[in-house]
Amino acid sequence: MVYAWKKILNQLTLELGAETVQLWLQPLVARRRQDTLLLHASNQMVQAEVRDKYLNAIRHSAKSLAPELKAIELLLGDGHEPTAASASITLDISAAAASGAASAAEPREHHLDERYTFQSYVEGASNRLAKLTAQQVATNLGASQYNPLVLYGGTGLGKTHLMHALGNAILAERPNARLLYVRSEDFVSSMLKALRSEGMEQFKLKYRSVDCLLIDDIQFFAGKERTQEEFFHTFNALYDSRQQVVLSCDRFPKELDKFEQRLQSRFGWGLSVAVEPPDFETRVEILLLKAKAQGVVLPDSVAELLAKRMRSNVRELEGALNTLLARAHFSGSALSLEFAQETLRDLFSVQDRSISLGSIQKTCADYFRVSLSDLLSVKRSRAIARARQMAMALCKELTTHSLKDIGVAFGGRDHTTVIHACRLIEELKRTEGQSFDDWQSLMRKLVS
Repeated sequence: MVYAWKKILNQLTLELGAETVQLWLQPLVARRRQDTLLLHASNQMVQAEVRDKYLNAIRHSAKSLAPELKAIELLLGDGHEPTAASASITLDISAAAASGAASAAEPREHHLDERYTFQSYVEGASNRLAKLTAQQVATNLGASQYNPLVLYGGTGLGKTHLMHALGNAILAERPNARLLYVRSEDFVSSMLKALRSEGMEQFKLKYRSVDCLLIDDIQFFAGKERTQEEFFHTFNALYDSRQQVVLSCDRFPKELDKFEQRLQSRFGWGLSVAVEPPDFETRVEILLLKAKAQGVVLPDSVAELLAKRMRSNVRELEGALNTLLARAHFSGSALSLEFAQETLRDLFSVQDRSISLGSIQKTCADYFRVSLSDLLSVKRSRAIARARQMAMALCKELTTHSLKDIGVAFGGRDHTTVIHACRLIEELKRTEGQSFDDWQSLMRKLVS
């Protein structure tokens, strides 16, 4: 075996894993012709696999380990008989190296926003597991139990922040790591452009030659058969090479509509983690931190008012804060509780209408498959009672209505019945996995 090829294989074993190298690369017959490394594949399938998934990794290793080599040629045959030129694939190492040197001073095309880090991500009970998992992935790229990592939850809850934070954490430890963050719609438009210009080979190389691919909002792939087909093969190429895939979507992956079964199956190979709406304490902390970042000391009473009235998601919470700070700046007013109530009066009104007692009752009735009339009736069967108690607890959590008002809305019940329902659901969330899952699912439906 050519000595340079042996060194390259040793390096690739560390990067790709022993199984991959033993299966696809060690069977290649290596020869040297002047400054070209000749690699012979036994058949077209092996040649295509090496070309699509591993040839770029071989070039990277050759560049650093065997600078005397100027090119790599991937051919068909056993290494003894001459091979037709039409069956060969040549990669010019020196040209690639020159190109890399020319762009060394330029930032890598990772599309990460350096403002989003784990340090700037406000952690609470609703997102702690998602943050911890993302941190684990950042230090264990390609580990099977975390590949792919799917972050799911409603709009504006911080999934994108976590994805950027994960990527930035990787770059902090491994500045030369090859990362790519892309929104799903950009993936689609990039693929369509490649199809029109016959540039699919460059497209595949771009998305399959990274250490970590992060794609945001994959629910937009729904119904796009050609996109799903290409992403399926991209996913397989990355997964087989132990390269990390991180995805986000707005619902549990198995609930995605108009997705191929084989893709949904692969989403389940790794770990899916929910990012839930933040609780009251986390919302307060987010507001105080965001205000501080703008050089403003936000009174606790104002932060608590916004956190109480803006429950849907972090994005709308930040929007309310920015509106308040801008109005205070331009008017020269103090950030008092009264000023906040007056400034955000219309916004609070819209928020109250979007999550009403009626909408919560209907959502819970549909979710538990009971009729709305039964939910509000005196019937006390286990299924109806549990749906009613869950709805009452959600009304207390998501609206500003009093316990008395909530009781009246549920068939004229006493406020003590609402208190009992809230306490019971809180206990069940801690002790019953199904009740916890029901609560999280309903919260996503109501605040997304």
